[in-house]
Amino acid sequence: MVDHAPQLVGFDDQPEAFRPTNRLVMELHRHHPGLRLGRTDLVFEALLPTILEQKVPGVEAWASYARLVRALGEPAPGSAGLFLPPSPRRLIATPYWAVHRFGIERRRFGVIQTAAARAARLETTASLEPAAARLQLTTLPGIGPWSAAEVSVVAYGDADAVSLGDYHLPHQVAWALAGEPRGTESRMLELLEPYRGQRARVIRLLTLGGIQAPRFGPRMRLRRIAAI
Repeated sequence: MVDHAPQLVGFDDQPEAFRPTNRLVMELHRHHPGLRLGRTDLVFEALLPTILEQKVPGVEAWASYARLVRALGEPAPGSAGLFLPPSPRRLIATPYWAVHRFGIERRRFGVIQTAAARAARLETTASLEPAAARLQLTTLPGIGPWSAAEVSVVAYGDADAVSLGDYHLPHQVAWALAGEPRGTESRMLELLEPYRGQRARVIRLLTLGGIQAPRFGPRMRLRRIAAI
């Protein structure tokens, strides 16, 4: 086991040790000197919105998550009007029909409830090295490499996680690092290989910089699950 407590707020991260060679990444790194990849150690809290992002456009997932938190979460301490994410116990006790109106279909909510039932065990994975923790996450029904990588960056402070299976990421990386408007996962990994150990940092910088590949095809359609 590894004691990661000092890194909870990013103290152990060393962005100044990152030495990119790509000109764009160098500029993004220079313009975001305060970027630190910390860790929360809150595995289920990171997993809940990640499940909602599975196979749907981000704007749809974020809207569903916001509605879910407002309906089932508890008010956060203080007077800012914020809410805490719903507890695993509350999610387990919630019938599917109660969240359908938030745009959450039965499959994803089933994955959420399965994860909620194992939340205590999931939290123990924070004591593992990120690669081993991701492997543990993928033993959970409905959690594949993409979801495990997304959680790994947030909960485990994994600076090297790459979300395989992402709809846009290969194109984003290929465009940013090679000027290629379309990319495959193998090409993405090839371009990121020089940054092994810091690949998640490169991806975060591209996102912060608003780097997107040209759009040649149709976007993912927004669905109206609540109306079904």
